[in-house]
Amino acid sequence: MTKKKQYPFIALLMFPALFLYGFFLLNPIIQSIYMSFFSWNGIKSVPMKFVGISNYQRIFASPRFWNAFMNSGWFMIGGFVVLMPLSFTLAMIIVSNLKGKKFFKAAYFMPVILPITAVGLIWTYMLYPDGGVVNSIIRFVGYRGSIPNWLGDPKIAIMTVVLVNEWIYAGFNMLIFAAGMVGIPDETFEAATIDGANGWQKICYIMIPLMKESFKVFSVLCVTGCMRTFDLVFVMTGGGPAHATEVPATLLYNEAFKYQNFGGGNAVGVFILVVGMMLSLMFNKFLNSTNT
Repeated sequence: MTKKKQYPFIALLMFPALFLYGFFLLNPIIQSIYMSFFSWNGIKSVPMKFVGISNYQRIFASPRFWNAFMNSGWFMIGGFVVLMPLSFTLAMIIVSNLKGKKFFKAAYFMPVILPITAVGLIWTYMLYPDGGVVNSIIRFVGYRGSIPNWLGDPKIAIMTVVLVNEWIYAGFNMLIFAAGMVGIPDETFEAATIDGANGWQKICYIMIPLMKESFKVFSVLCVTGCMRTFDLVFVMTGGGPAHATEVPATLLYNEAFKYQNFGGGNAVGVFILVVGMMLSLMFNKFLNSTNT
């Protein structure tokens, strides 16, 4: 059978997967884009009113929207400044010959398999200003100064949630970096040792350059994940205090389900989709250019 004659058969085999992909992924995206140009309160009997780009104009003129977008930026900064080196270090531990590394693998990955709701509630209780474990430990070690309200102070609440987020996802990204490390031949490190390279030089000049694909995967997942962060923020702070921890996804939720403005909510969703795709493409292009 020639290759051209195989095309109908190939298309027939691909049709179920393409149909499910289009129905469950592309169809909601198209509907969200369509509804972002309408004003609608979510009630089926109420007709949608076409308003053009008014929803986009309103959200772009809102300080809350830009504050939410800036908070997503804090999640991205935390991802690259805290999460990436932390996950890389944990990966080095579990691929080493360290005794008890199986225990470390399970311990580091445990937060990933726990429900985000449960983890968020646990950390909320731990960070309580009165009686919380974190403040109790700080007092126990002898600190007698003023301890901040980790989730109640608008100045530090977003940083607190970002650090909890890094704690949760360190184990998952640890596996990404560990997969890149085990793919490097042992002979490469042995040759470097013979040439007199120390441990730090092996990391900087051998390990990191040969793990560019792992860093690319991390970057794309970090950017897209930060843009659609919702569950942890919703559970720990609900976007408060005074909208200090609000992110685009919680703003979308409030617009659509709290204020019954589904047009504005979909406009925020389209913005998240477009910015996430643009940032992913930019990171891919940048990382591909460094490979040449």
